[in-house]
Amino acid sequence: MKLSLNTIFPILVALSTFQACASGKPVIQEKPKVPQESPLPIENSQPSEPLQKQESEEILTGAAQTEKYLPKLAGKRIGMVVNPTSVIGQATLVDTLLKHGVNIVKIFGPEHGFRGNASNGAAVSDEVDQATGIKVISLYGKHEAPTAADLSDIDLMVFDIQDVGVRFYTYINTLQHVMESCAQNNRELLILDRPNPNGFYIDGPVLDPRLVSGLGINPIPIVHGLTIGEYAQMLNGEGWLKNKLKCKIDIVKVDHYTHDMPYELPVKPSPNLNTQQSILLYPTLCLFEGTYISQGRGTQFPFTVLGAPALKGKYSFSFSPKSIKGMSESPLHMNQACYGVDLRNYDISNIRKDKTLNLKWLMELYKAYPAKADFFNFKLSRQMGNFDKLAGVYSLKEQIIAGKTEKEIRASWEPGLSQYKKIREKYLLYP
Repeated sequence: MKLSLNTIFPILVALSTFQACASGKPVIQEKPKVPQESPLPIENSQPSEPLQKQESEEILTGAAQTEKYLPKLAGKRIGMVVNPTSVIGQATLVDTLLKHGVNIVKIFGPEHGFRGNASNGAAVSDEVDQATGIKVISLYGKHEAPTAADLSDIDLMVFDIQDVGVRFYTYINTLQHVMESCAQNNRELLILDRPNPNGFYIDGPVLDPRLVSGLGINPIPIVHGLTIGEYAQMLNGEGWLKNKLKCKIDIVKVDHYTHDMPYELPVKPSPNLNTQQSILLYPTLCLFEGTYISQGRGTQFPFTVLGAPALKGKYSFSFSPKSIKGMSESPLHMNQACYGVDLRNYDISNIRKDKTLNLKWLMELYKAYPAKADFFNFKLSRQMGNFDKLAGVYSLKEQIIAGKTEKEIRASWEPGLSQYKKIREKYLLYP
């Protein structure tokens, strides 16, 4: 049974106003069936009836267990690393803590910003939050870590952001930078842990140190199988913080959670992961950001479709990316019909069963693409990324081009993947 947080914490306050996704339907040449699974509720909307039926009173996020950490916040000046996923039921964590009299002096926002209204990759500026009057420092703009000045009037930092368990999803980088700053400035970090919706498997090549970038810092596979709290323990334990610093951390664990437990997020983790389908397809489909294939950015269903103009005649399904403020202002192949694969009805239970990335889609679309020299050429568009940095290794691109089998590709991920799994076991907080 899928689990949700919508009624876990019954003492709710009013919904904070978040900016909703801009509207604007993409042009679709063929009308496939709309998946029956309800999308994650966007800001300013009430939970849909299906989500109400999927509620469970067992799983409790760290944030929802206020009795375990409110005493630790009392009488202290608090800094908070939060975004729209930082909720207790339908109330924002910031609003809830303010109503409990917590002295929040500063908020730190990651990629997409504190209120989640910035597009992917867009720099975010410092500001004063209009709803609360609290200063918001961007960690995805001029600097990626809190400075000593930022922390000078803070006694304790709180980190509460929903991750999706993938190496190139930037929130784990934000966690690392915050831990390093806290360690350097002798500040403790309180982590309010949340389930990992992709925490039921570990897969992909381990990052080659030659390819360290904003898409991957440490030697972990694409799907790492850890919660934020577990990953924080790994950062400390493996000496991966800058200069092998150790950050003093305190983790409020998720109650009644296991890694194999299906978990449906109550709030979209970022603007372009707006359905449960997209969240589970993301580990595989984000690899296409290093190709000339659109992953549906510029539609209302990103990371559930794949296509490109050059595939006309090879696939009947098509979609046309448009500029959508707050999601993707200038998507790849904007205003062009992209032909390819519709995965909105793909049975995502296959992912839970196989517990692997789906390399077949990458292999199939490369084989079908007529101008193969363009497929991985990120110089063709500013909207393309470097495939090698996304994959974390040089070999995957070379293997796809060479026509290697999936079995041969997976064999090349060893022994690194198995070694990582052993390391991971040392830091698990949940079975």
